[in-house]
Amino acid sequence: MVKIDEQACIGCGACTDVCPQEILYLDDSVCKVSDNSKCQSCGDCKDACPMDAIEVS
Repeated sequence: MVKIDEQACIGCGACTDVCPQEILYLDDSVCKVSDNSKCQSCGDCKDACPMDAIEVS
């Protein structure tokens, strides 16, 4: 499961580029999760985020 800290997100898109399940997208320059049930908790998005705005569980 992915949780985005929308206050910390700068909308760079680094997380959306690396998500193998393609569940992350940008909406008004903030990352959003389209379907958390598809998340495999790989952590690629968390590793890619320069603002440490993503938690994966």
